[in-house]
Amino acid sequence: MKYLKIEDNKAFFIKDKAQPEDWTEIDKIEKEDLLKLLNFATEVDFEMDDYDEITLGHKAHQIIYKSLHEKLSTFLSNKDRFKDQTESLYKEELEKYQ
Repeated sequence: MKYLKIEDNKAFFIKDKAQPEDWTEIDKIEKEDLLKLLNFATEVDFEMDDYDEITLGHKAHQIIYKSLHEKLSTFLSNKDRFKDQTESLYKEELEKYQ
């Protein structure tokens, strides 16, 4: 499922997964939205449009989208490593309570 898109020279994100047809302009993003997007990115089907300065003409949207795309791309490329590290970090405690 796509969570970030570029359309009509603007960038948009999905604020609520339950309403995937409701897109919000990227310059309206808040801290809680960033946390939701990060949570959505832990799922298997997280998709986003590639950053393209030419198709994204809105300057403020360019700055926000480029930064967000870079951070999420880094997270997605390291997602398995993060998961493994987290599991190994808490493995002993999890085994204690099982």
